[in-house]
Amino acid sequence: MSAVPHDPLPNPFYYLENFQRVLDWIAVRYDDLLDDEERRFIARFPQLPQASRALLVRMVMRKGECFRAGKLRYAEIGCPDAAAEALVAEGWLQPDPPLDAGQLFALLKKSEIAVVLDLPASAMQATKAVLLEQLREEIATRPLTDWPERIYRVTITPLCERLRLMFFGNLRQDWSEFVLADLGIYRYEQVAFSPSSRGFQRRQDIDDYLHLHRCRERFDAGNDLDEILPDVPVQPFDNPWLETRRNRLLFAFAQQYERCSEWDAALALYRRCTHPGARLRTIRVLERMEAFDDAYALAETAQQAPESEAERQALMRMLPRLRRQLGHPKLPAAKRIAIERLDLALPFPDDDACVEIAAARHLSQDDAPVFYVENALVNSLFGLLCWPAVFAALPGAFFHPFHAGPADLHSHDFPQRRSALFAECLAQLDSGAYRATMLATYRAKYGIASPFVHWEAIDEPLLHLALDCLPAAHLKHCFTRMLDDIRANRSGFPDLIQLWPVEKRYRMIEVKGPGDRLQDNQIRWMDYCIARGMPVAVCHVQWT
Repeated sequence: MSAVPHDPLPNPFYYLENFQRVLDWIAVRYDDLLDDEERRFIARFPQLPQASRALLVRMVMRKGECFRAGKLRYAEIGCPDAAAEALVAEGWLQPDPPLDAGQLFALLKKSEIAVVLDLPASAMQATKAVLLEQLREEIATRPLTDWPERIYRVTITPLCERLRLMFFGNLRQDWSEFVLADLGIYRYEQVAFSPSSRGFQRRQDIDDYLHLHRCRERFDAGNDLDEILPDVPVQPFDNPWLETRRNRLLFAFAQQYERCSEWDAALALYRRCTHPGARLRTIRVLERMEAFDDAYALAETAQQAPESEAERQALMRMLPRLRRQLGHPKLPAAKRIAIERLDLALPFPDDDACVEIAAARHLSQDDAPVFYVENALVNSLFGLLCWPAVFAALPGAFFHPFHAGPADLHSHDFPQRRSALFAECLAQLDSGAYRATMLATYRAKYGIASPFVHWEAIDEPLLHLALDCLPAAHLKHCFTRMLDDIRANRSGFPDLIQLWPVEKRYRMIEVKGPGDRLQDNQIRWMDYCIARGMPVAVCHVQWT
C-alpha cells in the first residue's frame, strides 16, 4: 500500500458517516442474515441525536467495553454524559456497571486507585500483579465508593463486532480502514460487486466464524489447550473458507502439542488436519515416536504425489534418514544443480548498511547497476501484467470497498477460477504487448493497494530497465511458477538483480552473510531458474 500526502478531514463527523455507510451496506446486502435485534439497531441508530450516535461510534472504535466519561471528551460531541442519555435509554450503554478488579485497574491510574480505595501510599510501590490482588481483596470486602466520574459500558459490542465481520468478511480489518482511505493514505481498487459477492451466505457461517475466532483468541491467550480443543468442531464445515480456518486452527494446536512433546495428541490432530504441511508433520512426529515403519510408509506414499514443491524437498531429506533407521540400503544421492558462486571480502560498512546493500554497492557498475529488490520486482511485474485477472469481480472475491486483494487469493483454486483471464495476460509475453500493458498499468494504478505490486520498491526508471533486460520467456517462467502456488512462490527470489541495459541481460544474486545459508524456498527458486537457463548466483560475503 502506498502513503500519499493528505489534508486533514474537513468533516469532524467523518467516522459517524463511515459507520452509517457500513449499516446501509449491510442492510442492503445482508438483510436475510440479520436477526431482529440487528435490524432494530440498524433502523433505530440514524434516528438518535447526532452527538449520541457519534459517541457510540467513538466508543465502538476504541479498545475495550468500559470507558470513563472524562476520557470521552470530543470537541464535536460536547458533554459525553448528555450524549450518553439517549444511548442509555436504548440499552446500548450501561452507566456505572459493576467492575471487577481487572476492569477497574485498566480504567484508573495508580494515584486514583489510592484515593478511591483508600490504600496506603506504600501499596503504590507494589508490582502490577500484587496491586491487582490487593484490589481484588478490597473490592471483595467493600463496594467502590466516592468515585466522582461516570463509567459507561458498551452493551452491544458483540453486535457491532458481528456487523464489522459481515462487512469486512474478517475481524482483522477494523473501522480505521475508513479513516485511512478517507485520508488518502490507503487507496483501493474499485471493483464491481455482483449480488453473489458476499462474505457470508448463511447466518450459521457467521456464527461458525465467530466461534473459531473465540477459540483462537483463547489459544493465543495461553489457555489450556485440552480445554479449548473439545470446542473446535470435529465435523468439517460445508463452507470451504471456514473449513480452511478450522484446519489452520487444528494445525496450530497440533504444533503446540508437538512443541510440548505430547506426541500422541499431536499425531491425532495432524491426522485430522488437511492444512498444508500436516502430512509432513505427521511423518516427523512418527519419527520422533520411533514408529519408523509407519513414518517410512507415509513418506513413500507422499513422495508419489507431493502436495507441493516444499513437501517434495522435505521428503528428499526425510526418506534417506528413515531408510537408515530401518536398515535399508542407501540410495544414490540425487545430483544437485551447480549454482554460480561469488565470494566477496568487504570492509564492514561505516553506515551499518545490511549485507545485501554492501554487496550491491560493491557489485554495481555504471553500465551494470545492481538493485536490492528481493521479492518486490518480479511480484510487481506480475501484478502489473495480471491486474485485470487479480482484480476480476468474481463471486466471493470482493465484497466490500477495502480489499487489497481478492479474498480467495490463497485458495487452491484461485488460478483455476481465473484461468482464461490469466492466460490472456500471459499471452502478451508471447505477442510482445506486455511492456506497454505493464507501463500503462503502472501509470493508471499507481499507489492502489495490490497483493503483488510494491509501489515503494519500484519506480518507472527501474521498470523500464527491467523490461529492457529480462526476456519475456523468463518472465513467463516466473509468473507460471507463481501461479502454481501463490502462497509459497511469491517469496524466495534472490535479493539483488544486476541489469546490463546495453547487452539486454541480467543476473539475480542471493546474498549470504557470514554463517548464513540458503533457505528452502530460495533453493527451490534457484533450482527452477537454473533448469530454465535463467542466470542466478549466490554471493557469500565475509567482513574483512
